[in-house]
Formats: sequence, structure tokens, C-alpha cells
Amino acid sequence: MADEALYEFLHSELVTYVTEKSAKENKKDDLSSLEYMGFSSGYRIIERLTKERPRFNDELDTVKFICTDLWSTIYKKQIDNLRTNHQGVYVLHDCAFRFLAKLSTGRQYLEAAPKYVAFTCGLIRGALANLGIKCLVTAEVQNMPGCKFHIQVQRS
Repeated sequence: MADEALYEFLHSELVTYVTEKSAKENKKDDLSSLEYMGFSSGYRIIERLTKERPRFNDELDTVKFICTDLWSTIYKKQIDNLRTNHQGVYVLHDCAFRFLAKLSTGRQYLEAAPKYVAFTCGLIRGALANLGIKCLVTAEVQNMPGCKFHIQVQRS
């Protein structure tokens, strides 16, 4: 329980640090450094989670692993819903996203939501990059505390 609170406090402080730093530099809503922190963390975490596993059969199996094992390790629950069009687009829906659950559910707080999901977008992108899937990850928050993460696989 204590490690969960520490993780939430660390994430909150990262968000505060990045937003204050970008405000000082007159960069409005520059969350790229927060996303990069998530990317490097995801890249390293997935390496530890998969070191004893055989290779994944396909892209869908890899994304399923992200939804179950990675999400359970970091957020202590699995993704609530996974959708795909089987053409490189995946939507991961978390009905009670951990970092948004502590915020109020009013419409005025939707403006702050991108700050709290940028790290996780990077986390997903970094994990998939380490597993050989180059992608773009974006987040959509329509109703607090729910969040949808859109993964667009980039084919070469």
C-alpha cells in the first residue's frame, strides 16, 4: 500500500515539475519531457517483465500483454477494455485510471487531464518500442476518471 502512495506522489511531483518548468520557459502545455520520462521507464520495465518469457507470436499478443501484465504491475489492475480494428489501431480503455481517480470529476478538470496521462502514453510507447513495435500513443479523456489510450502502429 505504501509503495502505491509513493508512486502516486512521485507522479504528481513529476507533473508539477514539468508544468512549472514549461511555464517558466513560456512553453504552454509542453508535456514532451513527461512523455519521454514515461518512454524510458516503459522501455526498462518491459525488459524486466519479459526476460523469462518466450517471444510474442504477433502484435495483438504483445498489446494483450501490455493490457494484462504490464498494467497489473504498474496500476494494480488490468485494462478494462481492449479494442482493435486488426489494422494497427488499438484502443485501451481504463474506466478508473489511477492518476485521474484522485481528481474531481467536474468538467473543468478535463483541461488538466492531459498532464496526468502523458507519462502513461510514454510508458506504453516505450514498452512497445522495446518489444519491436514502433507506434504513436495518444490519450483521450471524455469522462473522468476514465481514459482511452489510442495506439497507432507505424508500419515501415
